[in-house]
Amino acid sequence: MHEHAEVLVDVKGLVKLQGRLPVLRGLDLQLQRGAFVALLGPNGSGKSTLLRLLAGLSRPDAGSIYIGGWKLPDELVAVRPHIGYLGHETLLHAHLSALENLRFCARLYSLHEPEPRIHNLLQRVGLDRRAQEPVRHFSRGMQQRLAIARALLIDPPLLLLDEPFDGLDSDGRDSLQGLLQSGRERSVLMATHRHALAEGLADRALILRQGVVAEDLSLADVPPGTLAARQAALTGPV
Repeated sequence: MHEHAEVLVDVKGLVKLQGRLPVLRGLDLQLQRGAFVALLGPNGSGKSTLLRLLAGLSRPDAGSIYIGGWKLPDELVAVRPHIGYLGHETLLHAHLSALENLRFCARLYSLHEPEPRIHNLLQRVGLDRRAQEPVRHFSRGMQQRLAIARALLIDPPLLLLDEPFDGLDSDGRDSLQGLLQSGRERSVLMATHRHALAEGLADRALILRQGVVAEDLSLADVPPGTLAARQAALTGPV
């Protein structure tokens, strides 16, 4: 990525339509290098749409997106190797094993000597003993664990996560928390409805309402256990 840019993600006036209906209505956002930001808001507020735009999976109807100094979608080929993305769909290859899925991803990104990292990630997400099994035999939670490992495989400077804790049991949630806390030099933008996890992991929270940032909070200034109430005051019951 372009060096010495304190702001990693710079979004201005972002608009995205579904048909004629605006999902994002001129959204502005800046994400600093090393920041962990939680995206909060009710269903339909634009969280998933924003993450897909930042991942280069969708094109904006208006506004600008810069990641690491590169403009999206114009310079997507350059920026894509620096982004790890986890959406609602795991997009795993069901006929391949967990190990083969990660090896396929490593080849796709031309990773140098990826085997140690592959096996380390499989161990950290608790799939090392199931590495040879086809993904089609995995539970939803196991598939989510593997998708998390794949998002982290390229060691991306920017991690985009859409409800990453959904489908995970308590062990899976603990593993993911540990992985996220161990990569604090990485920038993370995480959409979640789990306010306690947001408070424990993030240093900022953006509350979206009707396609714009309604409030940008430093979580150091928010009393523990009050984030859900803060959102509810802006967007209604959560």
